[in-house]
Amino acid sequence: MKAIWRVFLTYSLVGLANTLVHWQIFFVLRVAMGLDQSISNLAAFCVAASFSHYLNALYTFEARISATGYGFFLCVMGALSFAVGYLGDRWQVHGLLTVTVFSLLSLVFGFLLSRFVVFRGDHP
Repeated sequence: MKAIWRVFLTYSLVGLANTLVHWQIFFVLRVAMGLDQSISNLAAFCVAASFSHYLNALYTFEARISATGYGFFLCVMGALSFAVGYLGDRWQVHGLLTVTVFSLLSLVFGFLLSRFVVFRGDHP
C-alpha cells in the first residue's frame, strides 16, 4: 500500500506543475484571446497533458512512453476537460471555478486512468 501512496505523491507533484501550465494557458486563451471556456480548457489541457504525461512516464511510473497510451489518455481526459469547459460556458461561471473543478477531477480520474490503464504493469 505504501507504493501506491508514493506513486500518488509523485503524480500529485507533477500535477501541481501541470496545473500551473494549464491555468496560465487557459487564462491567456480565455481572457486575452476571448475564446470560450470549453476551447480554452481543452487547448490548455492538451499542452499541459503532454508535459505531465512525459514526466509521469519518466518519474512517477518509470514506464516507457506509448503513443497509444498517450492518445487514449488525451482523448478521455480531453473529453472531460471540454465537458467541464462547456458546462462553465453554459452556466456562465467564472473561469477560475472551471479550471479548479477540472483540476480536481483531473487529479483523481487522471491518476486512476494513468495508474490502472495507461501505465498498468509498468509502474513500481
